[in-house]
Amino acid sequence: MKLSIRREALELRHTFTISRGSQDVVDVVIAEVEQDGKVGRGEASPSSFYDEDDDTVAKALEGIREYVEAGDVYRYREFLDGAAERLGKNRGALCALDLAVFDCFTRNTGVPLHRLLGLDPANAPLSSFTIGISTLNHMIEKTREAANYPILKIKVGTPDDIEIIRRMREVTSATFRVDANCGWTAQETIDKSPELAALGVEFIEQPLPPDQLDEMEEVFAKSSLPVVADENSIVPEDVPKLVGRFQGINIKLVKCGGIQPALRMVELARVYGMKIMFGCMIESSVCIGAAAELGAFADYLDLDGNVLITNDPFAGMTNVDGRLGLPESGWVEPRH
Repeated sequence: MKLSIRREALELRHTFTISRGSQDVVDVVIAEVEQDGKVGRGEASPSSFYDEDDDTVAKALEGIREYVEAGDVYRYREFLDGAAERLGKNRGALCALDLAVFDCFTRNTGVPLHRLLGLDPANAPLSSFTIGISTLNHMIEKTREAANYPILKIKVGTPDDIEIIRRMREVTSATFRVDANCGWTAQETIDKSPELAALGVEFIEQPLPPDQLDEMEEVFAKSSLPVVADENSIVPEDVPKLVGRFQGINIKLVKCGGIQPALRMVELARVYGMKIMFGCMIESSVCIGAAAELGAFADYLDLDGNVLITNDPFAGMTNVDGRLGLPESGWVEPRH
């Protein structure tokens, strides 16, 4: 295989704010591997919350270039297991490489990943569309802009969360999901959950910081709404620890290291009877398209990172009012 690494700066349509910060531009790393004349593409949109950025991702990939270029996409299981050992906690780098290898493999075989896995994309649920934290008027304006989306994911973590949700409910009948990104306490989650349920909220995502797993047992027992793990749901080894603390897990390819570990998380979630959501960071269509290939495994999808930006370098997949459409071969192609 031949390895290429480059960076892209993704520009957001609106300043994107969650409980722990805001972004206007997101720097991602694109990895490309070429074998037998076919190019596969992968992406990492790393987060400082997980001690990664575009510099650490690019450096980690460059550090295993010799290993990668001696590899074979047709032996991807053994190759990616070896890459995981070499990359350690650099899961963003592993994700970019994993996606590129799977993309190259499917382009060379001529069979899309969802078909190799026996999945029908028509069985994938609708994706939510995310409304970041902002002023009340701006959040209502963004809610109106998203009128065609039947599911809205609302970032929360302010003193006015309930009032914001109540006012947003006045302008839309969409299903709501709320994501606190670790911004609430256990008692706050329990206390807010009945009114959120009455306002048409489907579930609460990651209400507490990840080091408060024991407190999540009380939330799990007393909340009027299901809770879905995100910052606590990183790699397959995390899943057993979430039983009895969360009803579902959010699988993000860049957190876990790509498609191969994501499939392991799907299997574990099913064993433990947990709901499955595929989520995303702010990403281009490369990473969103890869996750969409797995969409039929999911109970919930939150794959809208590419529609929150203005300069996606890639094209091929579509998002029509939350319904994701996949290209026939590979997930995406460069626009230029």
